[in-house]
Amino acid sequence: MQPELSSTPVTVVDNVGRERFEIYTAEDPASFVGFLAYQTLDGNTLELQHTIISEGFSRRGFARTLVTNVLDRMRSEGRKVVPTCSYVQDFLQRFPQYADLVYEV
Repeated sequence: MQPELSSTPVTVVDNVGRERFEIYTAEDPASFVGFLAYQTLDGNTLELQHTIISEGFSRRGFARTLVTNVLDRMRSEGRKVVPTCSYVQDFLQRFPQYADLVYEV
């Protein structure tokens, strides 16, 4: 089963200076939707700490779209994640095809 993404086209940006992936609607690049905060544990592993979506955009699939985009990016870059964010943990249980991205101690 594939995650159902938001029907609104989006852009996801890695804001390295703030250690977070930010999501914006593609129609209006100034329309900040939310973010997924992270901490770099080493050059190959990110701790995904928390997902925040602005109230005006909630319950429209933006969190799922953001997490899917980030995990797909991690896979393409050959990186691993440590999911401390409860939303990401729930996502990984619902979509086990991403389980290989979880860093195993």
